[in-house]
Amino acid sequence: MVDILMPTPMMPMIAEQLARVGTLHKLWEAPDRAAALADLGPRVTAMAVGGGHQPIDAAFLGRFPNLKIVSSFGVGYDHVDAAWAGAHGILVTNTPDVLNEEVADTALGLLLGTVRRLPQAERYLRAGKWLEGAFPLSDSLREKTIGILGLGRIGKAIARRCEAFGLKVVYHGRNAQEDAPYLFYPTLVGMARAVDILLVITPGGAGTANMVNREVLEALGPRGVLINVARGSVVDEPALIEALKAGVIAAAGLDVFADEPRVPQALIDMDNVVLLPHVGSASHHTRRGMAQLVVDNIKSFVAGKGPLTPVAETPWTR
Repeated sequence: MVDILMPTPMMPMIAEQLARVGTLHKLWEAPDRAAALADLGPRVTAMAVGGGHQPIDAAFLGRFPNLKIVSSFGVGYDHVDAAWAGAHGILVTNTPDVLNEEVADTALGLLLGTVRRLPQAERYLRAGKWLEGAFPLSDSLREKTIGILGLGRIGKAIARRCEAFGLKVVYHGRNAQEDAPYLFYPTLVGMARAVDILLVITPGGAGTANMVNREVLEALGPRGVLINVARGSVVDEPALIEALKAGVIAAAGLDVFADEPRVPQALIDMDNVVLLPHVGSASHHTRRGMAQLVVDNIKSFVAGKGPLTPVAETPWTR
């Protein structure tokens, strides 16, 4: 039987299934964490981790000399030092594809809510203000161009929905994609200057930290709208707050934040911001699919078949 470590709580179905694959150790239940790590260190060969509750960094991974696979919940895995893991023979897996459509749906809901001010309209009704007069007219998606930062799997799913809404779609990423039917902008500032809406769906991590900065927001302009369904780290949050206060951009819709679950009070207090508590993939259907893939990656590896969805930093050759 393999020893499997779960550092923080995860969905019950993950724990239930992994307990049938090997001996499952729930680190958060250990009365003495340090003693548990010292005892388990040489024995653990597989690890199941959540989406960022604890950094799975080099210092932590280095405690497990026989660790072979880290199965991470979520398509983003910036909480795991995958580069270090790959350099030390440890596979890292994530849960792509199973959440693409759900996150894309959320992105469009957040986009529509932000541009048409739907949450504000609901609050207006609930406060009894409709009796005093009609809710003010909002902006529209008509004749708008949306720039997608990160045309990956989810980005493409969002783009398809945007086309159905009649939006013109353009994109920016590390490289132009030959099969993409949309105009590519080689610089983010150049794209921000050309669009009405900037939608962020690029991976997090050091390479994209504060990518949407003051210069990008100024290029987006006073009628521009920012939608972030990626990672809070991708947007310079203090710069965004100042841009919203000063009218540098018109509005923002945010599902992610720099220091979750702590959201700056300045954002909460603004009426031109729509805020969601990181619910992009948060449906029963999608979370079950993600959880099953966490389990299936470990099961497949333990069975000698290799991982199902290894990340780019830890490629697998059969």
